[in-house]
Amino acid sequence: METDTPLSLADLPNWSFAGTALTVVGFPIKHSLSPPMHNAALRAMAVEAPELSDWRYFRCELQADDLCHALPVFADKGVRGINLTIPHKVEVIRFLNEVDPVAARMGAVNTLLLEDGRYRGTNTDGYGIAQAVRETLGAELGSRPVILLGAGGAARAIAVQCLMDGSPAVWVGNRSADRLHSFLQALGAAFPQAMDRVRTFPLDSPPHLSEPVWLINATALGLRSDDPPPFEVAHLPGGSGVYDTTYGVENALARAARAAGVPYADGLSMLVWQGARSLSLWTGREVPADIMAGAVRKSLAERAK
Repeated sequence: METDTPLSLADLPNWSFAGTALTVVGFPIKHSLSPPMHNAALRAMAVEAPELSDWRYFRCELQADDLCHALPVFADKGVRGINLTIPHKVEVIRFLNEVDPVAARMGAVNTLLLEDGRYRGTNTDGYGIAQAVRETLGAELGSRPVILLGAGGAARAIAVQCLMDGSPAVWVGNRSADRLHSFLQALGAAFPQAMDRVRTFPLDSPPHLSEPVWLINATALGLRSDDPPPFEVAHLPGGSGVYDTTYGVENALARAARAAGVPYADGLSMLVWQGARSLSLWTGREVPADIMAGAVRKSLAERAK
């Protein structure tokens, strides 16, 4: 089966692959850029490591209730590694044999490694955001306060990484007060010793800080070019920078940041670095992140035609 054709739960019993299979699982999944990104890296890596020449990365589209049925089938098929995206990052935890401490603290898993029939879960999103901010904005994630927009699984992983990296304060804003409260409770249970650095705010009443910050958008606002900006860049102190986890769209936040002269980066680099970390865990080898980035840019350009 071609790697650009999503597998379904019904496909899995009759699906087979002679080499070593990897996959991304989510719903929806057809839009995912992970297969071309990972397969480009695997082709490049196989030049020096021929044993990787039969590794392939697939897509699998599973709704939330399908995951528990699919995981044993993946194990029977010998699938080496799985990436997870919406809606599976939190629910998967109860089906795993082991969750590493960082993923447990984040309360979300985006990467599974299958060894000896046992699933181990980890989370590479935090690594991805730290590497991405360093690469695109030229400084460490923990070097300044953070205004974090969103209260979903990605936002929680980012918040934990910020706290682990020493951010002096993390301000978390979300449209839903109930979801923000749940986010704060979960974060407090997982990382109680760091909660003196966490603040929350409603999006219609942003904090006014005097020192430069990182503004990180972890909401879905920005996936479309006509989405309203999730935050008014005018509220940011001078010297701040914006990291937007959405990518592939020149959205309102990007336009506002550039008009105001505020450094801005979209989420392509985070996608690449979290993927590179996953692939490194599965293969045990250094991964060419530049090859992955090039594959993503090529895929985005093809979609734009």
